[in-house]
Amino acid sequence: MIENLRRYFPVLDWGRTYDRSAFSDDMIAAVIVTIMLIPQSLAYALLAGLPPEAGIYASIAPIVLYAIFGTSRALAVGPVAVVSLLTASAIGQVAEQGTAGYAVAALTLAFLSGGLLVLMGVFRLGFLANFLSHPVIAGFITASGILIATSQVKHILGVSAHGHTLPEMLGSIFSHLSEINWITVVIGVTATGFLFWVRKNLKPALLRMGTPALLADILTKTGPVVAVVATTLAVWAFDLGGKGVKIVGEVPQGLPPLTLPSVSPDLVSALLVPAILISVIGFVESVSVAQTLAAKKRQRIDPDQELIGLGAANLGAAFTGGYPVTGGFARSVVNFDAGAATPAAGAFTAIGLAFASIALTPLVYYLPNATLAATIIVAVLSLVDLSILKKTWGYARRDFAAVAATIFLTLGFGVEIGVASGVALSILLHLYKSARPHVAEVGLVPGTQHFRNIRRHKVDTDPTLVTLRVDESLYFANARFLEDLIQKRVTTGCSVRNVVLMFSAVNEVDYSALESLEAINHRLKDMDVRLHFSEVKGPVMDRLKRSHLPDDLNGRFFLSQYDAWAALITKGR
Repeated sequence: MIENLRRYFPVLDWGRTYDRSAFSDDMIAAVIVTIMLIPQSLAYALLAGLPPEAGIYASIAPIVLYAIFGTSRALAVGPVAVVSLLTASAIGQVAEQGTAGYAVAALTLAFLSGGLLVLMGVFRLGFLANFLSHPVIAGFITASGILIATSQVKHILGVSAHGHTLPEMLGSIFSHLSEINWITVVIGVTATGFLFWVRKNLKPALLRMGTPALLADILTKTGPVVAVVATTLAVWAFDLGGKGVKIVGEVPQGLPPLTLPSVSPDLVSALLVPAILISVIGFVESVSVAQTLAAKKRQRIDPDQELIGLGAANLGAAFTGGYPVTGGFARSVVNFDAGAATPAAGAFTAIGLAFASIALTPLVYYLPNATLAATIIVAVLSLVDLSILKKTWGYARRDFAAVAATIFLTLGFGVEIGVASGVALSILLHLYKSARPHVAEVGLVPGTQHFRNIRRHKVDTDPTLVTLRVDESLYFANARFLEDLIQKRVTTGCSVRNVVLMFSAVNEVDYSALESLEAINHRLKDMDVRLHFSEVKGPVMDRLKRSHLPDDLNGRFFLSQYDAWAALITKGR
């Protein structure tokens, strides 16, 4: 009973050993992450097309719920760039930005995403995320980073623009260039340049000056806050809002409200597919970060429980005025580097953000949208990795095709089509690869009992014996490939009298593959060629014994390939 509770409530596990040292570490990490998260939350809400306070709300209850149900001790949950973009794309198709229906759609999307994640966790379906290959994820994130950065150019220029694809965005921006507000441009470009300088150069400069590493890290993370404060003061002091600079305006002061998502069948059906995509993408991003950070401290996470933790966080966002959330890479790394010892660091971060929502929101009235756009651009450009194209081109052309197609489709047709096509492409590539298993003809390495590929090594062979090493399990999709390969090999010459299938790498033979093996056996028997098997694994052999193949086989089963070689090669050779 207690073990089951600890499985579903990890807080009961790490909470038992929580001490003053962990509290101190968690508080320091929480202060640093809170400083970083305030401008980020406002910016990502802007990206999602929601009021800025939605970003703060989405960073309070979800963090607390993840601390209770999540297994990672460093993952920082909240709004992230890619999920914010997916949110804007999804709800922009069912409601107009700025309306009450838009906000309700965001709540409903978070509710659906949370419910799906919890169900996947309860039924232990975390393995489904494996259908998104790393090249596809890399391509999607790269394309999303480009889309996100492009979508914020309008705020840097102070123009009106729209669109969900790269051609649409660029065309809209160019058509509105006559509306450029040059004061906004100065603010946006200056803020962007400053944030890039802070990210690349401030910490090394502080360390060279003898600043303690922790303090240098904190000062570096306050870069966005400095940009926010400086530009806000400039807008207020010079009344730049009256000169066309778009500002955040009034942000409601107070704790997150109690909200209810919609249960309208039409809205739910319209958002279900986007919710599935957001759930899968968010989970893949989150669990990748969590596993990477856990490995550094020799800790472990439970992917299925992570689904429940992320699901609870999204449900919390749905009922407290937020929108879909997941574990963010940048803030999680900051949380880890700052020394977060337990998920309690997230709870302390939530307290800091709650204080900010009560006391600090009036201070962002004059905050220019250009500064928030600069924050987003600097954050997401680190996601863009076009070098993945060169790497995959040199390593595997199939992976290159997956990356290139995902990038092209995401940029050209939108994030939903991009990620859906990426999933489909991952599955198709897997099926194509597994439908053509690697089968090597092998011979004996002279002076040994080892067998290697005749095309790669100088080996002994016998004209009457063909040994084929099957390097993958056999199932319905690839069994016919083996049939055709043997038929082609045996009919190319009439001297072959024995065929040995070396099964050392075969872990499974399904019923379709069994029927193919029986067909191969009958076909070879008609050709007066005997079929043999060597090095069949125990579980595979147990399954084969339940069939008619062992009784009908016109050859033998050999324990090792060398035994088969010794028994079947031409006598006196």
